[in-house]
Amino acid sequence: MKTNTDAVLSAKSLRYFLQLIDNMSYTQAAQILGITQPALTQQIKKLERAVGSPLFGQMGKKLYLTDAGLKMEETAKALFSTVNNAVDSIQQYTKSDTGTISLGVLSTIEARVIDQFLIEFNQKYPEITLHVGFYNRTELWDKLDNNQLDLAVLYMPDHNATVKNMKQYMAKQIYPESVVFLTHNPETKFYKLAQHKWVTYPKDYYLPQIVRRFYATEFPNNELLTPVTFTAPYQLIKFAEQTDYDTYVSKSFYKAHKAQITLSPLEPKHETNFESCFIYRKNKSEIPRLVNFLKEWDKFINEKDYDSRLEEVKVNI
Repeated sequence: MKTNTDAVLSAKSLRYFLQLIDNMSYTQAAQILGITQPALTQQIKKLERAVGSPLFGQMGKKLYLTDAGLKMEETAKALFSTVNNAVDSIQQYTKSDTGTISLGVLSTIEARVIDQFLIEFNQKYPEITLHVGFYNRTELWDKLDNNQLDLAVLYMPDHNATVKNMKQYMAKQIYPESVVFLTHNPETKFYKLAQHKWVTYPKDYYLPQIVRRFYATEFPNNELLTPVTFTAPYQLIKFAEQTDYDTYVSKSFYKAHKAQITLSPLEPKHETNFESCFIYRKNKSEIPRLVNFLKEWDKFINEKDYDSRLEEVKVNI
């Protein structure tokens, strides 16, 4: 039986297939891809005809990957990784002021200083195309692991990272972070925090894991009482300020917005030290435009330090 190789290896079909996996919704995936839902369905059907098996099943309104779909996902990611690695190898010999840089940023990170740097970098190197996206931690590690990003901005150390081989990555510190606990009563004793109600990030996010790691002995069952969670720091602050809940955010977020925050910071019992970092594959450290990007970052911070730039942030919460 002859296999329709062109259909199987269509880059467009595979890209659409991986996007549908990310969303598990034809409507959402089509919107992100900028195509119609029937066009997306047609590409998926094309793949299914080529492999001779359904790639997605449906239970109620929810999509799921079939065994064939899981195998195709593994194959598609491996193919894209191979192509991207080949492109990286070729681009190591290109100029430092042209090409494309794909940057992923953790959605909970205070990114205003990075935003300002990207504006200045773009003005200085207009021939470099910047693709910037905001993702959760799992998505970022997955995209790094599958070579879909050149750089990612993440918190480190990440003890819950699901990468295949951490040794293949390099980290460049952006800012030394810590957790800032915010409460309505500045006289609150730290050991009493476990008795309060908290609005925080979901428990699988980085900051709650840091809090559990550092304060396992202080908080019953290693958990604060958290009836409400949000995924954005702005929402945490707004909710806490308008209720009797307490919250916590990163040091960088607090410094950038403390003039507008009515809650009071508490002195922690232990320092919750971690870092925001640029993370990238070691094999990308020789690509001229990425080397140049990181050198320009150093110049940017040497001209004015990160703390000073944080305090210049003018954004309403």
